[in-house]
Amino acid sequence: MKIVGNIVYIIGVSGCGKSTVGSMLADKLQLPFFDADDFHPKENVKKMASGVPLTDADRIGWLEKLNALAIDHKENGAIIGCSALKKTYRNLLEQNIEDITKWVFLDGSFDEIWLRMKKRKDHFMPSTLLESQFKTLEPPVNALNISISQTPEEMVAKILLELKA
Repeated sequence: MKIVGNIVYIIGVSGCGKSTVGSMLADKLQLPFFDADDFHPKENVKKMASGVPLTDADRIGWLEKLNALAIDHKENGAIIGCSALKKTYRNLLEQNIEDITKWVFLDGSFDEIWLRMKKRKDHFMPSTLLESQFKTLEPPVNALNISISQTPEEMVAKILLELKA
């Protein structure tokens, strides 16, 4: 199955599985996958690694870069894993491509995700910042909600079913 010309954002707080689910979905759809973490400026990574939450001002340039990436891939499509915690962030991410943007929200409880993050190795985002992410989170109303209590394979299968519909 290939969905040409759609930008699918896999969104949610850190540790919810955006990279895992996004890369698996991209493989199934034969689309490129981009992890938004790879596009953060060094200053943002350093700030988060030291346990300091990003501000809206810290995120603007990063979100604009991701929107440009999405626009560059609008002809053939792409999967982008990005926290996109607030509605204003999502508005910026879909600017000029609203009609081809799809949102998939990986939904889980604080406790579920905190346990996952404690097991992660070699990631700049410390589990101590999870609370700030949940405080910032404005759950999307126009997204496919996927429970993270499922396996990644089950999550991808459900996303594929919904995207076909």
